[in-house]
Amino acid sequence: MTIHVLYLAHDLADAAIRRRVLTLKAGGAEVTVAGFLRGRNLLEGEPGVETIVLGKTADGRFAQRIGAVVKASLTLKGSLTGVRRPHVIVARNMETLALAGQTARLFDRRLPVVYECLDIHRLLLDDGIKGKLMRAVHRYFGRRAQLLITSSPAFVENFFKPRSGLDLPVMLLENKVLDLDADVDQVEQSARPPKPGEPWRIGWFGAIRCRKSLSILTEFADRMDGKVKVVIRGRPAYSEFDDFDRIVGEARHVEFHGAYRNPEDLSQIYDDVQFNWAIDFFEEGLNSDWLLPNRLYEGGLHAAVPIALASTETGRFLARREIGVTIDKATPGALTRIFEAMTPEIYTEQFSRVAAIERGQWVTGPADCRALVARLASLKPDLQSPAEMQAASTMQS
Repeated sequence: MTIHVLYLAHDLADAAIRRRVLTLKAGGAEVTVAGFLRGRNLLEGEPGVETIVLGKTADGRFAQRIGAVVKASLTLKGSLTGVRRPHVIVARNMETLALAGQTARLFDRRLPVVYECLDIHRLLLDDGIKGKLMRAVHRYFGRRAQLLITSSPAFVENFFKPRSGLDLPVMLLENKVLDLDADVDQVEQSARPPKPGEPWRIGWFGAIRCRKSLSILTEFADRMDGKVKVVIRGRPAYSEFDDFDRIVGEARHVEFHGAYRNPEDLSQIYDDVQFNWAIDFFEEGLNSDWLLPNRLYEGGLHAAVPIALASTETGRFLARREIGVTIDKATPGALTRIFEAMTPEIYTEQFSRVAAIERGQWVTGPADCRALVARLASLKPDLQSPAEMQAASTMQS
């Protein structure tokens, strides 16, 4: 029997949400998505995927997001009327976890809930009253979960084990590139040093939310005076910048090309650069030190040499594989010293190390998709007869 997943999404405009839904479909699941919007719904028009909008939220406005969740909870029964009974509910991030128990009760209170957490919000790590309250709320809503899906072992070691109060089985799903042709042979790649007189190109792609990275990269590009160009692509979190468009527009040797399609455009945009900025200070010392970002895998697949901080989980990931450029401190001066000494020969050697990594390190293939769906299917409660399940297949209004 095909498993039906009801996926509760915190942001339907997030390319990672689309990737997860496509992963579930590729694994053989039927998927219904209910979630919040912060921009264009990237699942709109996706064949075979029904999308239900529960409300709108905004980046950087935590109180507004709480209000949106409360409002959604009051109208949840109406929003989900007509949805076929799922076999499992997957809740992405804390705001949808808050709706998961109520959602399960609308269909069958015995439905298993899976908590998918790929970022640890700073308030969950606060040592004061706010943090204690947030962790209590987190524990309360997480009590229904049967499985935790997360993307980095450092999240488990630094938060879930010692501080969350949740004792859940863990499934590690790294932020790999979805590639449904991943079972084919690895394609040989060639180094792409700049032509004589052209600059080295550093790509900063994906969720653009780090004010400190923008400051470092713009100053560094200015210092290099045309020997390095910084290329920015993705979706800026405008709430995190004083004036992103003005800063980028006035910066010398910095380009911003807006959003891109993931995974459709990855080959084109990463082949356009030699280096991949894999540093994030958005929640420095906390979430940013623990995550393994999407861009790490995207760039690795296309052999863009990653640049990371040695002290972070990303830096340790690179060190274990002996690839990339790891630095102790990300400053314009440190970067200047590295790139003033950069040669085509040094770059080609670094490129070759990344290109030699086995493709499965970077991609989620068909077998991985099936394994995820099989894990979810194993959670199904075998508590109803086929006749009872048929009778409960559609929620009553």
